[in-house]
Amino acid sequence: MLGKPFITEHCGDGNINPTVIIDNEKQPFLVWGESELWSVKLNADWISYDSTKGAELIPADKKEWFASKIKGTVNSTEKRTTTYEEGPWVFKRNSKYYLLYPAGGVPEHLAYSTGKSVTGPWVYGDTIMRIIPKDGAFTNHPGYIDYKGKSYLFYHNAGLPGGGGFKRSVCIEEFKFNADGSIPVIQPTKVGVNESVTKLNPFARVEAETIAWEEGIETAAQETTGVYVTDIHNGDYIKVRSVDFGKGAKNFQANVATATEGGSIEIHLDSKSGAIIGTLNIKTTGDALKWAVQSAKINRAKGVHDIYFVFKGGEGNLFNFDWWKLN
Repeated sequence: MLGKPFITEHCGDGNINPTVIIDNEKQPFLVWGESELWSVKLNADWISYDSTKGAELIPADKKEWFASKIKGTVNSTEKRTTTYEEGPWVFKRNSKYYLLYPAGGVPEHLAYSTGKSVTGPWVYGDTIMRIIPKDGAFTNHPGYIDYKGKSYLFYHNAGLPGGGGFKRSVCIEEFKFNADGSIPVIQPTKVGVNESVTKLNPFARVEAETIAWEEGIETAAQETTGVYVTDIHNGDYIKVRSVDFGKGAKNFQANVATATEGGSIEIHLDSKSGAIIGTLNIKTTGDALKWAVQSAKINRAKGVHDIYFVFKGGEGNLFNFDWWKLN
């Protein structure tokens, strides 16, 4: 409506969650913050404020009163007309639209509403994930996919080493819709999804960013190549789950790029320290983004295994890794 930000002052460093508070003289204030509380005095239209004073820090002697009002307002958890907070995810299932969203203020839980149209009106469903009591971030943002007949909820926590409110980890849980189409309460777990939907075919090109687990690496994108694995250092690894070797393979190919030599990819079965079936010693391609397919012989493994690509080499970034396949 305004076509510009309403407030730009004192909006960083955790100063979040704006709430309208009306004092005893029926004067509305927009209040936001966390350890500190800031406010502007709203005009009668509620979409402008007293610019002569601007944003003011609520003094210590009034902070407790404002804090108590925030806790009691209809915009607070369990007492508001809607628990909707931010970060919506919309999808359609069986002619019904679903709106997933963070809810209830901070810390956030996940909830959903449904409607006959993508623009609503929306009917509140229920909580689908409660506040994560341990290793949760102060936020939680949802996503949803249906893949090969299975339903998955994406969310985040702060559970990895160094995690926090702004250093979040993507998580996933499988769930089933109730018979009436409603969504049950989904429990966050450390395991997530531990059973593959299908086996992976290694005899067709597999993108290097196909990852069940990793340590150390990052991904980047190039217009011609697409997404690739980068920031590879000695000891980093990628786990790829449920790779179907069939009757066996003799050769491993990888599309790589590097300005140096000396890095290698060790191919382990079933664990990082499992049997090595082959090693690809990477030769220079002349540039960190000049790609070339390189190959190495491997032992003839059979059946279904998890593959661990363990990267070895000297100091610094070793090489970039785009895709791989077996022959």
